[in-house]
Amino acid sequence: MNAGLLPRLARLIRQDVQGMHAYAVQPSAGLVKLDAMENPHRLPAALQRELGERLGAVALNRYPGQRVETLRQALARHAQVPEGFDLMLGNGSDELISMLAMACDVPGASILAPVPGFVMYGMSAQLQGLKFVPVDLTPDFELDEAAMLAAIEQHQPSIVYLAYPNNPTANLWDDAVIERIVQAAPGLVVMDEAYQPFASRSYADRITRHPHVLLMRTLSKFGLAGVRIGYLIGPSGLVAQIDKVRPPYNVSVLNCEAALFALEHADVFDEQAAQLRRERGLLLERLAALPQVKAWRSDANMVLVRVPDADRAFQGMKAGGVLVKNVSRMHPLLANCLRLTVGTAEENAQMLQALQASL
Repeated sequence: MNAGLLPRLARLIRQDVQGMHAYAVQPSAGLVKLDAMENPHRLPAALQRELGERLGAVALNRYPGQRVETLRQALARHAQVPEGFDLMLGNGSDELISMLAMACDVPGASILAPVPGFVMYGMSAQLQGLKFVPVDLTPDFELDEAAMLAAIEQHQPSIVYLAYPNNPTANLWDDAVIERIVQAAPGLVVMDEAYQPFASRSYADRITRHPHVLLMRTLSKFGLAGVRIGYLIGPSGLVAQIDKVRPPYNVSVLNCEAALFALEHADVFDEQAAQLRRERGLLLERLAALPQVKAWRSDANMVLVRVPDADRAFQGMKAGGVLVKNVSRMHPLLANCLRLTVGTAEENAQMLQALQASL
């Protein structure tokens, strides 16, 4: 647990932190990387050169200033933020999740989320010293309405996270159930729309109905996973309070300029997302033809599948040159499940070949 740490230093580190596992990133050198829901498409060569010139002209000797405000305004236009609402920036959604836990850290506070879900909801609660309340999904990965409402009534959580669509299950939940959960929640409800470019529905048009609902999105799935830009939308007064815990200059000038450039060329990224939605449909058709594989419907750029032996399939696919995510130990409901990122047509063909061979 604390191997290599001097005893006198171990006393300084929280015991729960020493017992945690760091967020692991799988080595991917030499493999077709389909484990992290990244956009597989690069910028066209001409845009790469243009972006390089833009980044080369950035004043790296200055702290981020007005240009970050320009990005905030550009994202507000892009997301069509309604009047009376505001937008704050984070270094990816991860930082926003951490800041929400920090802002809501009052005595007795708790954070509630369905599981299996995004691991950072629980991790942010633990690191901030808050109670995390997980509520199991149904075996088909739908919201268990009765269990959710009972947990809300019992724990009175400060924050309820609802990923729309969910990770790693990739599905959208029933809107009527979501509305009843939102109405029952005594604190904030954060609708996490990280995979919105690939989803058939959004919650954005409903945030004005509920003053306690926040909408969280990221540019990672837009195609800028390496740029680390997340944003949170909500009523101006509420966002202003959460923004007080944001570190100054949390978005670098390089990240800011790259994001502005991407928004100026949103049509390129929109077409990439459209291609991935088409590839997702073809991938689901081909997975349905494999008798040993169960695949769930997806509204994201990933597909959850169940195979007879996830460990064997994962290792077999890796030996075949394809890296996916083995989620079979994340939660009992995910037994023998793999999460497949939707890639290009060529990558998906390699992934299917490797999967078939592993079976």
